[in-house]
This record gives sequence, C-alpha cells and structure tokens, in this order.
Amino acid sequence: MPNQILDYKTKLDARSKYLRSQIIKGLRAGRRGHIGASFSLVEIMRVLYDDILKFDATNPSWSQRDRCILSKGHGCLALYVMLVDKGFIPEEELLKFCQVDGILGGHPEHKVAGVEASTGSLGHGLSIGLGMAINARYEKNGARVFVILGDGESNEGSVWEAAMSAGKNKLENLVVMVDYNKHQSYASTFEVQDLEPFADKWRAFNFAVSEVDGHDVKQLKEALQKPSKEGKPTAIICHTVKGKGVPYAEGNMQWHHKSRISDEDINSLLEEVEKY
Repeated sequence: MPNQILDYKTKLDARSKYLRSQIIKGLRAGRRGHIGASFSLVEIMRVLYDDILKFDATNPSWSQRDRCILSKGHGCLALYVMLVDKGFIPEEELLKFCQVDGILGGHPEHKVAGVEASTGSLGHGLSIGLGMAINARYEKNGARVFVILGDGESNEGSVWEAAMSAGKNKLENLVVMVDYNKHQSYASTFEVQDLEPFADKWRAFNFAVSEVDGHDVKQLKEALQKPSKEGKPTAIICHTVKGKGVPYAEGNMQWHHKSRISDEDINSLLEEVEKY
C-alpha cells in the first residue's frame, strides 16, 4: 500500500485555506454539499488553475485552451471556487449554490462558463476527455486535456475502456489525475473494491505514471510540469485525505455528503480550516 507517499500532516498555506473557506461559503448558501470530496481536491485544482492550464476566462470557448474535466463531479465546489477565482463566473453565483435562482448545482453542468462537461454520473469523464484529446491532436492546436478522476469512480469499467483507447492512441496530450483519498461513499476503497496495485494498472494501459502527495503544491507542480513521455498519456496518482483541512472530517464518511448543514457546522468548519 503506497501510503508512505503521503504526509498526512501536510500543512495548508494561506492560499489553500482561503480556497477551502470559499468552498464553505458555498456550503453555507446551499446548506448541503460533498465536503470531503471537495476538500481532498483543493490543491489539485489550485495547481491546475494557478500554474498549468492555458485558458482565457473572458473567452471560455477559445479553441486553443486546455480542457479540464472534473469527472468526479460531486467534488464540484472545488471547481466552482476556482472558476470564481479566475473570473469565469461572478462570486454571487457561489453564494447561490444549489439555489433555484443560481446556476451552480450539486454537479457541474456544461452551461456554466469554464465547465467543459456535465459530470457526476461517474465513469464518463475520461471517455469525454479522450475524444477531446484526439480532436486536439487532429486540429494541431497544442491544447492539452486534464481529467480528474475519483478513486471510487475508478471501479467503473468505462474508465478502463477509455484508458485502453488512450494508450492505444498514444495520446501524449492527455493527463489523468486521480484523487486517491482511499474512501468512497460508504467505506474505504480497500473494502469496497481494492484498486491496488493501482499504478501498475495504469502502466499496463501504456500510461506514464507518477505518484505524489496530492496536498503538496510543489510535488503537484513538478509532476505536471514534466514533459509528456513520448507515445504515452500521463497518469498522476494523487494521494490525498478526504476532508483535508478539518481534522474531525478527515477520512470520516459521515462528512462525505451533508444534506443539512447548520450555522454551527459552518462556523466550526471555518474555525478548523483557519487553525489547521
């Protein structure tokens, strides 16, 4: 089990704390949301949008943009806060999360500026990204495609069908990032459907594979800035903690999703993140 890659005490800097506080703003507005799944994604989304992706928030349909697909759509609040941060959508929309007069629902929808695909029906994102990567190569526009998968989602056969095709087509412009927080819905991934040896599975499908601490910004940057390996798509297995930033929520499946979040819960979450 490759848990030694992850430092479970990885500290959060001011940027990571701020982004989590923005997620909590959305939770306050909707009184619901996938807390654990969003918090484990923060550094992955942060590094992509701060340092890696090529985009123009004033022109979301720019043909030469990189594509970023959050296949584990239930972690959408981590995506939404980055879209607000980069100017794709106004902050007022975050404050209407899961409200009838807002555009941000409990899963991403393509109608929202900056959202490349409607996701959340798990197992579809990599197939969509595969098509985008093939098209980008055909168009010779230099665009890359990044697909963020969940570990529980990786139980889906459609993920491996897409991986098989990506390897066969030698898609050097495709990058898969797996939020490997080792928990899904109601139990650990090891109990539900053990993925190990996980890295070897991706290698078997002709991916160039690396493993990182998914909360270590430096490690994420280094992995994403490496040149693509000739003739291979890339898979980065990001070892993360579900609920990272709130000790009582870390690895706690009671915080996978909350349908009723009180003001007391919100205040506690904010306090824990700030002092982490």
